[in-house]
Amino acid sequence: MTSILAFAFVLGALILVHELGHFMVAKLFGVRVLTFSFGFGPRLIGRRWGETEYILSLLPLGGYVRMLGEEPTEEVPKEEERWSFALRPLRQRAAIVAAGPLSNLLFASLLFAFIFWLGVPKLLPVIGEVMEDFPAAQAGLKPGDRVLEIEGRHVRYWETLLEVIPRSQGRELHLLIERGGRRFELKIRPKAVKRKNIFGEEVEVYQIGVVPSGQVGIERHRPLEAFLKGLRQTYWVSKLVVLSVVKIIRGVISARTIGGPIMIAQMAGQEAEKGLLRLLFFTALLSVNLGLLNLFPIPILDGGHLLLMGLEGVLRRPLDTRKLEVVQKVGLIIIVSLMVLAFYNDITRIWRPK
Repeated sequence: MTSILAFAFVLGALILVHELGHFMVAKLFGVRVLTFSFGFGPRLIGRRWGETEYILSLLPLGGYVRMLGEEPTEEVPKEEERWSFALRPLRQRAAIVAAGPLSNLLFASLLFAFIFWLGVPKLLPVIGEVMEDFPAAQAGLKPGDRVLEIEGRHVRYWETLLEVIPRSQGRELHLLIERGGRRFELKIRPKAVKRKNIFGEEVEVYQIGVVPSGQVGIERHRPLEAFLKGLRQTYWVSKLVVLSVVKIIRGVISARTIGGPIMIAQMAGQEAEKGLLRLLFFTALLSVNLGLLNLFPIPILDGGHLLLMGLEGVLRRPLDTRKLEVVQKVGLIIIVSLMVLAFYNDITRIWRPK
């Protein structure tokens, strides 16, 4: 039940934000929105307010905003042309299309900012374990030691050590240590070891051989600082998403890692059980994924529409409607294939022997 409720919350929020982006910018430019649908497929319930019908559809795996004159073959009465999407300037149409994925990226930034403002648990720089045959043990570090400085840089949280040590390239580091109320300095030269990164690739990293104690502190930020950190977090996650897609295409990462609704539901339930902040963080991560993937230049996705609009701008004339229909069908085949792959991966994860 937790997974179902968490899945409904996460997916509902992301769909609503995405479609609201299209809807609000369309209304801003005076385009008539005929339908605002939460979900696909057969209509369950609906109600009309003004010129727009708001409906809830059977399949809650997406949504859509249907505008007047949006379809290439749609005939718009002469008296209603001023409200037609197709007859808007190219820059306005592009803004309406881009508003959906950009809304997801902005939503992710605001969620990250809210989390940073509330306070994020972070590991304190207190050593819990010192590994044998590593530089830290040879230098005399012990469990319970607290790192105060590294290379003259104040160490408030463990993450500072994770930034400085791997980048040392093996050069000697100067640390200020606190032990039992006494402070002293140590010199440690990190050791090069082979480890696998988050993509499963073997890389060389530098380590000193220490493990955190698990003690945590809460880091809070003022609203403006939290917002800026939220933007930076969105940028960092975006780079990671794009790099992951590139590595899947190159075969570095297996296509089996692609997940669908079942995996999202499972992960949402797991994060919800760990607390609201974890669920919000997971929602922000998915919002970045949704925003970026919708910007990919695949026909029927927002990115595909933007690519065609860019081509229209270069050619300085509307594209042939028959060719557009063929392109849309190709895009649909690609998307359906990816969905089938995602569902297949989800099912095989469930039934694969442990």
